[in-house]
Amino acid sequence: MPQSEPRFDELLAGARRSAIHLELRDGYAVPDEADDYRRWRETGERDVDPASAYWAPWVEMVQAATARGVVMRRVRVVSEPVSDYIRYEHAGTVVNVTAGEAVRWLPRHQALGLLLPVVDGWVFDGEQLLANHFTGSGEWASPAMELHTEPALVKAYADAVEALWERAVPHDQYTIR
Repeated sequence: MPQSEPRFDELLAGARRSAIHLELRDGYAVPDEADDYRRWRETGERDVDPASAYWAPWVEMVQAATARGVVMRRVRVVSEPVSDYIRYEHAGTVVNVTAGEAVRWLPRHQALGLLLPVVDGWVFDGEQLLANHFTGSGEWASPAMELHTEPALVKAYADAVEALWERAVPHDQYTIR
């Protein structure tokens, strides 16, 4: 059974070996990035300063995790041609990488033959799955997150993410189409 509304920062702080994030949507509309996204759409400029008020909390969490030996990876499955939102994400991914995350991109058509989870999520140490739920328009759903620790579910999700990771292209080699 899922546990209710876990705190991401606590889960990441408790990770010992790994944290991997799967992103499946071509657009998100979450409040914490609304201003930055609007600015990018208006100017074409993306905040890529790891010390900025926008990025610093994330960078600090990632650096603290990786300093204790946690390997952080993120794989994004995207439709091509990519949406404006994916262009925005791609433009800022340099900060994720600078902070210590390994990021890969997988064009959706190249995932053919793989079983994809239907929800975004984080897998911590292969033992916990933090499922992220969004509405059709990309806003946080309710509940926004559910923590699962059922071994079979976590393993199935983690195995699917690993298969996607193996096919995906490292960030520095992925060209926006």
